[in-house]
Amino acid sequence: MSAPPAPDRYARQTAADRPGVAQPVPVRPVPEQPWGRILIGALLIFTLLLGCWEAYWRAYGVHPSIANTYGLWALQRRRIDAGEGDATVLLGASRVFFDIQLPVWERVAGRRPIQLAIEGTSPLPFLDDLADDPRFTGRVLVGVAPDLFFSGYEYRGGVLSYVRKESPSQRIGQWLSMHLVEPYFAFDDRDYALETVLARQPWPARPGRRWFIKVRKLAESESDRNTHLWSKVATDPGYRALARRVWQQDFEPSDDDPTPEEAAKAEHAQIERAAKAVAKLRARGVKVLFVRMPSAGEYLAYENREFPRARTWDALLAATRAPGIHFEDYPELRPELQGYYLPEWSHMTRADGERFTAALYQIIERNFWGPGANPAAGKPPAAAAAH
Repeated sequence: MSAPPAPDRYARQTAADRPGVAQPVPVRPVPEQPWGRILIGALLIFTLLLGCWEAYWRAYGVHPSIANTYGLWALQRRRIDAGEGDATVLLGASRVFFDIQLPVWERVAGRRPIQLAIEGTSPLPFLDDLADDPRFTGRVLVGVAPDLFFSGYEYRGGVLSYVRKESPSQRIGQWLSMHLVEPYFAFDDRDYALETVLARQPWPARPGRRWFIKVRKLAESESDRNTHLWSKVATDPGYRALARRVWQQDFEPSDDDPTPEEAAKAEHAQIERAAKAVAKLRARGVKVLFVRMPSAGEYLAYENREFPRARTWDALLAATRAPGIHFEDYPELRPELQGYYLPEWSHMTRADGERFTAALYQIIERNFWGPGANPAAGKPPAAAAAH
């Protein structure tokens, strides 16, 4: 008589196999497998897919760079708290952020400034922050992009509250990301996250809903937030056209546009806000300089139409009693005279940003911050007469 077959040790147990156990939970042992080889195979497949994704974006023109996160901004803001309160601080939106090159500034000035400009956001919340911080006793350059500054728009205004509430785990995560991941992987950019790529596919638009193109990747940053325009914006005609189309959406009339009365009220409020902050800073000896950074093409035409200089820039300088540099007043800063190339009308190429930074600092040192500065020096006769 043959022996009964041995029970299958991997068979799923039932209630009959466990008498007396109420509401039994099915239990099934894990079968024996070559788990080591399976793990190695899974890692190889993962590495292959990751490498393909990385190669795809590198072929597209993406390079590894440091993400401009709130945590990265916080690292620079804390330099003031750590004893660099006498430094020069750069405030503004993306034009100051992309176009002023920190290595050039350091070479001509002898000291690297602290870059606190942040894209798509009025600098006034950050000017208020410095005005309320007695540890800051240095100098501040405030970039003026009219559509952001005089409207008070704050796309990334939440960075200030982030700095105040940043947790230890967030600080550690920022350090790990910027030292172990971002310098080596091009795909580690929020513009190329899979969910972002899927979301911007040409899906059918809902009836009655306007399709709005979000701002795409424009720049590459380093660990100290030195940033330059991504070369693809200048060298790829299709991508350049896309970047321009994004800006053109703001130039077109919309139902969300403020009325002339609302716009004037907002402009007045921002100018008054700036005047209060400058007064606080001036009271403790801080020098404040406003700079109207260059723009060109359709963007400049839009700014001149919606934010005329007399009503905005001139009113700002009159209310704050602070000096200012408008790029149109200085031949050294005018794109049409110096050949500065602004591919999408709002930001310069890296090489032109380096030239512009050197020219801008020479004007600042000669006219405003240097010994024996003469505000009327180096200006066209009309601008000099106006001052």
